[in-house]
Amino acid sequence: MSAAQQPTPTPAPAKSPEPDESSRWHNVFREITTGNAIISVLAVLLALLVGAVMIAFTNANVQESAGYFFSRPGDMLSAAWDAVSGAYSALFQGSVYNFRRPSFADGIRPFTETLTYATPLIAAGLGVALGFRVGLFNIGGRGQMLIAATLGGWVAFAVDLPAGIHLIAALVAGVLGGALWGGLVGLLKARTGAHEVITTIMLNYVAFYLVSFLLRDGFLKTPGSNNPKSPASKETAVYFDLLGPDYNLHFGFILVIAATVFTWWLLARSNLGFKFRAVGENPNAARVAGISVQRMYVYAMLFSGGLVGLAGINQVLGTTTSGFGAGIDSGIGFDAITVALLGRSKPWGVFAAGILFGAFKAGSFSMQAAEGVPIDIVLVVQSLIVLFIAAPPLVRAIFRLPAPGAPRRRPVPNVSQEVAAK
Repeated sequence: MSAAQQPTPTPAPAKSPEPDESSRWHNVFREITTGNAIISVLAVLLALLVGAVMIAFTNANVQESAGYFFSRPGDMLSAAWDAVSGAYSALFQGSVYNFRRPSFADGIRPFTETLTYATPLIAAGLGVALGFRVGLFNIGGRGQMLIAATLGGWVAFAVDLPAGIHLIAALVAGVLGGALWGGLVGLLKARTGAHEVITTIMLNYVAFYLVSFLLRDGFLKTPGSNNPKSPASKETAVYFDLLGPDYNLHFGFILVIAATVFTWWLLARSNLGFKFRAVGENPNAARVAGISVQRMYVYAMLFSGGLVGLAGINQVLGTTTSGFGAGIDSGIGFDAITVALLGRSKPWGVFAAGILFGAFKAGSFSMQAAEGVPIDIVLVVQSLIVLFIAAPPLVRAIFRLPAPGAPRRRPVPNVSQEVAAK
């Protein structure tokens, strides 16, 4: 056979390109932080269900009736129902409305406590959520809150200014402190490529030991005292009460409402917010479109740190006005991650999630006092919420939900029945 008559070899089929590891993890990160809101609701329900099981198994009456379960199973079921219903009823009455109080003003006080606890959680959650929308994992809330409390607290107790102006000056100093501490993380990522998770963790320790030193031997030390605690904030720099002296709810809650509106406008309506979302969706495509990804990282961490700083200054000017220590953050910087995840990185979702976690904090004390349920149960419920949110396929499998983007199944027609009918 001549060379001209030989069959031309068929080209081998092209191999499909291997999926990029970075893009795969980026998609997982986006699904966890900005997924469907129904997953958040179902995650809360699952966590409450598991919490109910734990409450039942740790109850003394349930444990006693379990010894003769097979002879009288109704006793154990009744004891379990009493334990769970009593605990969650106490949680509701300690966080929303107490029906045992004689007047509406007294009955609604638990809800005001919920809003008070929720105020710093919402502010810090907004900061973490904004970072999520840009593809950044800001877990440096503790350091940003400490720096904000340091600068804002110093202005509050060391500077003499007229009322109103003093409050604004302390507030601006705190927000700027948090913004600069967060912006440092964005600058390191933009200039050196340092991962924000590592830098935020390290800066948390830097901020903690720096503030501890300043409280012992620096400008935060109270004169004539060996206690590592700052002086009290002056009255001209303290948030005013919203509902009077009988309630703890203060002006900080109005500020977080304004911060929520601002964050929503920034992400949904502004040109800068469009660039933030573009970088968060696909940084490579955003770079091709002419967006400076490195600059967006710096801007995003500035805004994120400023919002978390608002939570820090809230502690100094509203919650702990008699002086603060190195533990002023009270774990809010890490709780904010859960709030942002539960709120799916949406400003109003974060607002609702912050109120829910504020209710957990306010109601846990009532639950322990009324029913003897350990506060640790609430912490376990919060942890389970994070677990279920971080595993959307697990929640979908439990509730038999379709995967996102999956085609809807159409019913298969029964041809034999249709032929018989004809």
